[in-house]
Amino acid sequence: MRLRKYLVGKALWYVGALIVALVLNFLLPRLVPGNPVDAIVAQLGRSGAQAEQLKRIHEHYVAEFGLNQPMWAQFFTYVGNLLHFDLGTSFAQSPAKVGDLIAEALPWTLGLQLPAILIGWLVGNGLGALAAFKGGWFDRGAFLSSLFLSSMPYYCLAIILLYLFAVALRMLPPGGGYEPGLMPDWSLLFATDVLRHYWLPFFSLVIIFIGGQAVGMRSMAIYELNSDYVNYGRGLGLPDKRIVRYIFRNAMLPQVTGLALSIGTLVGGALITEIVFSYPGIGSLLFSAISQNDYPVIQAITLIIAIAVLASNFLVEIAYGFVDPRIRAARAGER
Repeated sequence: MRLRKYLVGKALWYVGALIVALVLNFLLPRLVPGNPVDAIVAQLGRSGAQAEQLKRIHEHYVAEFGLNQPMWAQFFTYVGNLLHFDLGTSFAQSPAKVGDLIAEALPWTLGLQLPAILIGWLVGNGLGALAAFKGGWFDRGAFLSSLFLSSMPYYCLAIILLYLFAVALRMLPPGGGYEPGLMPDWSLLFATDVLRHYWLPFFSLVIIFIGGQAVGMRSMAIYELNSDYVNYGRGLGLPDKRIVRYIFRNAMLPQVTGLALSIGTLVGGALITEIVFSYPGIGSLLFSAISQNDYPVIQAITLIIAIAVLASNFLVEIAYGFVDPRIRAARAGER
């Protein structure tokens, strides 16, 4: 019964958070100065279209995109489309469907971010745990280098790697997902070219993620090493292997939360990296949509990010409820 109350309470809280996110997701893009139709018409005007033609085009796009409706009517249209799994049509790339644009960009972001997060999490936590357990010069060296890397912004390391390996040494291509002349297919040539373009953005993400995870794991492991139950276990004569297993099980709880949050935000987390390397992922698509006030694309991507973050947090809450009975009992007692 307590576990059921815990899960139901958490589910209701996250449903409420999703509703708030849905409203903000609709309103915030429309608070950005500028009108997407004005930008489209201005671009046509530079190509030599007449004033009367531009006026008719402007009226046509305003009616087609529903921007002539009241804000509340636009919101209910937006919610109704979402209930039918329709993300709408891109303003800037009309008549392209938003779902098709995201389907093209999402695999690039997942392929870049997911391996970087998982490898960085495993290597960083292993390094932090080893540094806390070993101590001495190894701990000092690992801590200082990890702290330096975790404090460096993504774009700084990306620019350094770009200059070093693409400009100075010319070992790797400077940007893009593949060479412009190639067509995406399942051939060995295309796969090899994609891998050549993959390494620079991948290492710019994974190196910093390793540093952040190592610093967090080291701090938690040192805290657990100095706790009362460790001293008590050693006083009872428990072997070091068993004590270390208890230590790192407890130290891993915050790191699991960090992993879930990182996976939840991976859709938009590589925004700067993708811009620096002109990588064709969700981050680049979102940046382009913001610069063009493309409401449907902005709404779709930010909604995916919000759902991913809420879902990952909810799964962590459920996992904590099963893994750590102290959390379950405390939350149930509050109700």
